[in-house]
Amino acid sequence: MESVRIAFASTDRATVNQHFGAAEAFAIFEVGAQASQLVEVCEFIDTAQDGNENKLPGKIATLAGCGAVYCLAVGASAVKQLLAAGVQPVRVEEGACIEALIADIQAELASGATGWLAKALKSRAPADSARFDEMEAEGWQE
Repeated sequence: MESVRIAFASTDRATVNQHFGAAEAFAIFEVGAQASQLVEVCEFIDTAQDGNENKLPGKIATLAGCGAVYCLAVGASAVKQLLAAGVQPVRVEEGACIEALIADIQAELASGATGWLAKALKSRAPADSARFDEMEAEGWQE
């Protein structure tokens, strides 16, 4: 079953209610077309929106393996760093229901993922060990 890890900036694990840089917690779900499960909750101590970007690398590292992070807002520098780490930032309105967002992701998984979701699934797929066999058969050498 294809699935993807998705993080939600949330203090209550039910709604998206935090900005990325000032997030007090991320609720991380494993989401597949038929089921989803809360797999981890990451909480942070120093969360004030103070413009200090030194806390961003730690938050981004926490999201390793996630295809996306849903939040209320995210600064330009954080967007750049998230994308470099392979995590798609997704902005939603305050109070967006995590359950409804997961249902939307599940519907897209069931009908055929596109955009960032397809990219996230591809990055989780094991490498095709036969991808260079054709070149080798043609006599290609490094």
